[in-house]
Amino acid sequence: QVQLVESGGGLVQPGGSLRLSCAASGSIFSITAINWYRQAPGKQREFVATSTRDGSTNYAHSVKGRFTISRDNAKNTGYLQMNSLKPEDTAVYYCNALIATITGSHDYWGQGTQVTVSS
Repeated sequence: QVQLVESGGGLVQPGGSLRLSCAASGSIFSITAINWYRQAPGKQREFVATSTRDGSTNYAHSVKGRFTISRDNAKNTGYLQMNSLKPEDTAVYYCNALIATITGSHDYWGQGTQVTVSS
């Protein structure tokens, strides 16, 4: 059984920074891709950033230049460094990963971590 656990959310003032972590555990062969999504109150879940195993990254236009996605393959952990945070970044942030296991590749989601940007 594979689990994704996010951490690092919290309350931060506008202009501040937070670093989210996504730790994968269980019978993992490799993590093909790690993605971050977010869902603000009353809105649909939206893509934030992605990181593939070969190091490729991609970002939503709204966060490009402010957020940085990274990963530590040895630790099966992904990160989202969020700088210059704005009130509109307030949302529950979810980690999503495509993980290769003994039964094949499967898509997993974390439980989410709340990020609130407010003065």
